Amino acid sequence: MKKKKMNLSGTVAFITALLVLVIFIPINLIISYYDKGFDMTPSGKYTLNEKTVQLLDETSDKHIDIYCLYDLEEFKRSENSQFLPLYHTLKQLEQRDNITLTCFLPDENVTLSKELDPEGLLGIEKGDTFVKANGVIKKISRNKVFQTGADDSKQYAGEELLAAAIKTCASGSLPTVYFLTGHGEKSIETNLAAFSALLKTNNYDVQELDLGKEGAVPDNAKIIYLAGPTQDITAKEKDLLLDYADNGGAMSFLIDPCDTEGRFTNIEKIMEEFGLILDYNIVTETTPANMLEDPDQNQSENFIRVEYPAGSQYNDEFTQDLTSDLNTLISNAVPINGYPLTAGISYTRSLTEIPDDAFPGASYIERSSIIKNTTGLNGAYTTVSKAMGGDDITAKEANEKLSGMSLDFGYYSYNKKSGAKLVVMGTTAPIDTARCTPTVEIPADKMKPASTSGTRTLTVFSNTWLYDSEIQFGVGNKINAYDYMTFKGSNDATKTIVSLFIMPVIIAVIGLAVWLKRRNS
Repeated sequence: MKKKKMNLSGTVAFITALLVLVIFIPINLIISYYDKGFDMTPSGKYTLNEKTVQLLDETSDKHIDIYCLYDLEEFKRSENSQFLPLYHTLKQLEQRDNITLTCFLPDENVTLSKELDPEGLLGIEKGDTFVKANGVIKKISRNKVFQTGADDSKQYAGEELLAAAIKTCASGSLPTVYFLTGHGEKSIETNLAAFSALLKTNNYDVQELDLGKEGAVPDNAKIIYLAGPTQDITAKEKDLLLDYADNGGAMSFLIDPCDTEGRFTNIEKIMEEFGLILDYNIVTETTPANMLEDPDQNQSENFIRVEYPAGSQYNDEFTQDLTSDLNTLISNAVPINGYPLTAGISYTRSLTEIPDDAFPGASYIERSSIIKNTTGLNGAYTTVSKAMGGDDITAKEANEKLSGMSLDFGYYSYNKKSGAKLVVMGTTAPIDTARCTPTVEIPADKMKPASTSGTRTLTVFSNTWLYDSEIQFGVGNKINAYDYMTFKGSNDATKTIVSLFIMPVIIAVIGLAVWLKRRNS
C-alpha cells in the first residue's frame, strides 16, 4: 500500500495568518495610540527639513509666538487635505518648548488682531500666519504658502516662509530700509508717508538715517534710499556708501530735477562706479499723444508716456529682470488698487550710461535702462530737455544734445563681483505722496485719478530686486514627485507592459495551475 504524503499547507497558512494577527494588530494599535505617521512624500512635505531643525536648535533660547489665523483642526478634514503640509509643520513647531502656537479667527478676537497689526498696515485676513519674537512681527500671507510653479506644479512654501520668518524675528530686526537725511531729501513723515506705509506692509522696517552724524551704515541696512536731495552728500558719506556697496549693499537713488548751484559731485562718483551719469535737466513732453494727465485730470507736459525695456526674460543680453512682470500687468490691463496701470513718469530728469569703452567695470557690471521715453506717431522722439542745476558743461549738454532724442529716466546696475545693486530714477514722483497717483486716501472733494503710475509700481517691484523681504532660508518649496516612463514608440510601450504586467500574471496563473494539480500528491 502506497504511503500518503502529509499535506501541511493548510497548517502553515493558518499559523502564518495567526502570526500576522499577533504581530501587526498590536503594532497598529500602538501606532494609532501615539498618532505616529510616516512621511513617504519624496520632498518630505510633512516633516521638517534638517535646516529648519538646526535653526530651531539655534533659536531655542528665544521665545517665539506663532499665530495661525485659522481653525487648525479644520486642516485635518478631508475636504481640506491640501492644507495638511501646513498643519504638520505648525504642529511640529508647537512641540518645541520655546514656541507657542495660537490659533484664532480674526473676527472673533479683534484685540489679538490689533496687537499683531497695531498700525493697521500689515492687513489681517483669515488664513494668514504671523511670527513674533524679540518684539518683531512678520506676516506670512495665506496666498504665499501654497504656490503654483512655472510648470503648473503645486508647491508648498509654508516651511520655507515660516523658517525665514523665525530667523528674521529671532534676530530682533526686520529688513530695514533707510532713507538718507541731511541733504534736503524728502521726509518720511510728510512726502513719503504713503510709500513708507507700503514698505511696511511688505515686511520692511523703515527708518531715516543721517549718515554724516552716525558715521557708519547700520548693520541691518538692506536698502538705502537717497530720495530727492537738493544738496550733495559729503565725501565721507560717499566713501561710506561705496564701502557699503563693496560689501554687497543695495541702494536706490531717486533724484529730482532741481535748480542747484554746481553739481552733485559725490553722488555722481557713486553712480560712475555703477557705470551711470546724472543729467542736469528737466524733461517735458511736446506732443499731446504722449502727454498723460496729472492728479487733477489735466493733460500736462510734465506727465510723460514712457516704455519699460524688457529684461532677461526676453533679452539674453541681461541676467536681471525688473520690468517683465510690470509689462505683463500693463499689457493685460490688470488693475492695481482698482485702477489700470499707465506707463508714465512725471517731473523727471534723464540719466545716461557710460559707454563700455570708457567704463573700466563694463565686464562685470550689468546695466540696463528700465524707463525710457517713447516716440510719437511719426516715429520721432518728442521730449524736450531743459537745463536745470549743474554747471556750464552740463547745461550745454542738456540744452543741445538731449532734446528730441531717446532718453532714459531709470536704470538698474548690478555688480556681479560684489553683489552690489543700484536703482536710479530721475524723479521722486513715484513715491512722493503729493505727486504719485493714486494716493493712499483720496479726499472726497477731489476727483479720483484715472490711472496708477506704472513707474510707481516699478519702484515697488525694484525693492524686491534690491532685497527681497521674503528672505530665502534654503529649505525651498516642496512639491509632489511622480515616477513616469518615457517610450520611444508604441512597440517599446507594448514590450514594457508585457514584461511588467502580463508576464507576471501568466507566471502566476501557471504556478496556480501546477499547485492545484499537485496539491494532493
